[in-house]
Amino acid sequence: MKSGYHAPAAPGKKEFKDARIAIIATRWNVEIVDALITGAQQCLYDWGVAKEGVELLRAPGAYELPLACSAALESGYFDAVIALGAVIRGDTPHFDFVAGECARGLMDVQLTNSAPVGFGVLTVNSFEQASERAQPGSGNKGYECAQAVLEMLRFTREMAAEPAK
Repeated sequence: MKSGYHAPAAPGKKEFKDARIAIIATRWNVEIVDALITGAQQCLYDWGVAKEGVELLRAPGAYELPLACSAALESGYFDAVIALGAVIRGDTPHFDFVAGECARGLMDVQLTNSAPVGFGVLTVNSFEQASERAQPGSGNKGYECAQAVLEMLRFTREMAAEPAK
């Protein structure tokens, strides 16, 4: 039995040219988060999203990401959002509360708005672990998050186009 990741179908020519995607990134751990942003943007452009269809917005921290993503989707301007951040474990339980509530909140936003919300918030034990996940290339977690958002945008568009059986 094989394990691992089954890559999605390559995007069709101009499949995502009209997509409007918000990248909402935190202001903490900016070295890591900026690398995640670069990865997400690269994926969006690789998949054919027009540069004018991508907007970068900032939220104070991971705890605020769900409200920021909700506001972006409720504006009606964006088809999907990509939430990026890095929560690094410290000596207090702060990590557990912020990481858990961020994840739960982003899932709630996705389900409430019936729109893709990418979870690109690293939850790691050290800066070194975060740095490893933010390296350039397709292994960059920002890149992977953007890819998942586009896959889900494809999926939701296909479901909307399918007649009820």
